[in-house]
Amino acid sequence: MTAPLAGIRVLEVGTMLAGPYASMMLADLGAEVTKIEPPAGDISRQVGDAYFASLNRGKRSIRLDLDSTDGQARLGELVTTSHALLVNLKPSAIRRYGLTYDSLRRWNERIVCVALTGYGMDAGDDPAFDYVIQAVAGVAALTGDPAGPPTLPGYSAADNSAGLTAALGLLAQIVSGRGGQVEVSLRDVMLSQLNYHAAAYLNDGRAPQRRPFGAHSYYVPAQLFPASEGYLALFVTHDGFWKSFASEAGIDGFATMSERADRREEVLAAVTSALAADTAVGWESRLRPLGVPAAAVKNLPEALDATPEVIVDAGDFRLVGCPVRVRGYQPRYSAPPLLGEHDDLSPAP
Repeated sequence: MTAPLAGIRVLEVGTMLAGPYASMMLADLGAEVTKIEPPAGDISRQVGDAYFASLNRGKRSIRLDLDSTDGQARLGELVTTSHALLVNLKPSAIRRYGLTYDSLRRWNERIVCVALTGYGMDAGDDPAFDYVIQAVAGVAALTGDPAGPPTLPGYSAADNSAGLTAALGLLAQIVSGRGGQVEVSLRDVMLSQLNYHAAAYLNDGRAPQRRPFGAHSYYVPAQLFPASEGYLALFVTHDGFWKSFASEAGIDGFATMSERADRREEVLAAVTSALAADTAVGWESRLRPLGVPAAAVKNLPEALDATPEVIVDAGDFRLVGCPVRVRGYQPRYSAPPLLGEHDDLSPAP
């Protein structure tokens, strides 16, 4: 089957995570992605080979000094035959290198230019790394035990989420058939993903609370629970789930969602006591056949060992493959490019 994005040519001027992750998802789906790197390369090459591979498989690499006349001329040649350019740099650098639609439209009126920044093109150059954005957007304040300090999730939630959003914006503008400028900021993406928390505050004045074991604001019980061994994630969103769970756990009462919400502490005490009778793995094996959403907490090696089907080979690297499954299409994963491996590549006709 022809790749979904076959024939789409994307240029990337990206560094570290958000931009490269966005364009790698496009490459996995068949886009031809050319990574434009400074002479010394994307700084993420210095982090480690596996790190770089996890964000840059299946791309081409061209070195350009965008501060030079020759580099700008070569950029123009590449833009002429490309559908989109995705950039994640500081706003001042994006403008200085001429990586905006207003600067590049003379080469290609239909080029789509995506600027992925920390706070927006007009918000200045304040540093905007993932963990900083999680602090600024309120994510860190919502994470962790209420009695402890704010906590950062153990992975780059802001960068990854912003990368996916940038890829969506890029494709949306290509589908429109028009060139133009698209902007995505890490801060705005994370605020958007706090959707129901934000709505509760904006409409009802209810600020979200940090709850023990990551408990959900509305659904009860929906959180982590200690078992006799390990921890169980239990997510009861409606009365049918509760009926099945309560019957298996030997809990009486609390039949309706509203009652469970009103009597949160009583419900949690009853559930905690019941789950202490078995291991997290034991509860998972008992509740899954009943259709109750529950899973024992795994670490990453355990999760990968349990799902070998998501692991792919890309050259010498073993990586997690594309999460978008298109029936009839199998991505062709290839190794990440060597720095400047495609410097002599002629622009596509």
